[in-house]
Order: sequence, then C-alpha cells, then structure tokens
Amino acid sequence: MPPTSTLPHWTLRPALPEDVEAVAELRANVMRPDLERLGRYDEHRVRQRLRDAYVPAYTSALETPDGFAGCVTLRPAADCWWLENFFLSPALQGHGIGSAVLRGLLSRADAERMPVRLNVLQGSAARRLYERHGFALEREDPVDVFLVRKCTP
Repeated sequence: MPPTSTLPHWTLRPALPEDVEAVAELRANVMRPDLERLGRYDEHRVRQRLRDAYVPAYTSALETPDGFAGCVTLRPAADCWWLENFFLSPALQGHGIGSAVLRGLLSRADAERMPVRLNVLQGSAARRLYERHGFALEREDPVDVFLVRKCTP
C-alpha cells in the first residue's frame, strides 16, 4: 500500500512486562531480512537478546485499532539517551508513523538537552530514517553502524 497523507490511527502507551513476547516476535520479523543478509540470523538468539534486555520502564508500545503494532525504547545513559528497539509492523512502515514517533522522542530529548545515540545494522533501510532526522555517523564496524543526534536549540 503506498504512503498516504493521513497517518493511520495509532497511540503510544507505556509498555508492560507481558508485552515482551510480542516485542520479541516483532523484532525477529523486522530484523530477519537484514540479519540474513549479514549471515547472522538465528531464530532463537534474535528473540532472546530482546528478552534479556527488555526494560518496560523505558519502553513504549505502539497500538493501532488492530492491537500491538510496534515499540520503541528510550534508555537513559550518563551522557545521552539510547534509542533502542524501535520496531514497527511492516504493514505500517512507510506511512509516516515512524517519523512521527521519532519527532516526539527527539523533541523530548531536545527539551532536556540530551543527545540521542542508536545503532542499526549495516545496510539497514532504517538508517535513512534516522539521517533524515539529524543523526550522523559516529562509528561503525562490520555489523553495526552507530549514529548520534546532538540536541538542537
């Protein structure tokens, strides 16, 4: 379905501990093509890494009228916030929801004068989204690209 000028209806809510399996499944689904391309897809590991690192207190779940459709984690660190686990159901990608969620998070970071860091897999299309929103290359390795967005006045 091509992008529309009107965003589908969605809301963010605080994540719950019981959301972990839905988030793990979404992560496995969304990351699979990039992980396979890099020769790193492991059906168990892709889910377990999420389960091991899942912190509902820093995570928001994205809901549509059909139910759970995505999530995002904004984890505080000493000198920045880490944007993690930003996953959106493939059926909703390309409709502006990811940009809208990201704008809200970045406004919050700017208000608190905090830079935001993240990493994406090499070759991931998500990198373009982040670069459109002011993220710049900080460093990279054969698997990951680390980006940073300094706060704007």
